[in-house]
Amino acid sequence: MEKRYETVFILTPVLSDDQAKEAAKKIKKTITDLGGKIVNEEFWGLKKLAYPIQKKTTGFYHLFEFAGEGEAIINKLEVTYKRDERILRFLTVSLDKHAVAYADKRKGRVAEGKTKKKEGASA
Repeated sequence: MEKRYETVFILTPVLSDDQAKEAAKKIKKTITDLGGKIVNEEFWGLKKLAYPIQKKTTGFYHLFEFAGEGEAIINKLEVTYKRDERILRFLTVSLDKHAVAYADKRKGRVAEGKTKKKEGASA
């Protein structure tokens, strides 16, 4: 049975937007290569950190929600995070049924917000 996971990572702010997206694409490829299926992806952009990490006060935040089987996928993903020097911090959590319901609801609101912005821009 597939479990759902959510992983958030913070990339160093010295990267350009393109480099940050390329790093996220590499993580996405790692997840799919390990047998995971991407359910949702959100790029939150450059945000201020709550406290300095490696003398940096900002970072690029990225979230992936994915489905996969077994803990091997998580272990290998976290090894990938630790080896990548562009990643300041990461957190991967397993989602229970309530968290999955909330994530699906949030995903709907994010998509709804994007369509409202597009409608407002065209008017």
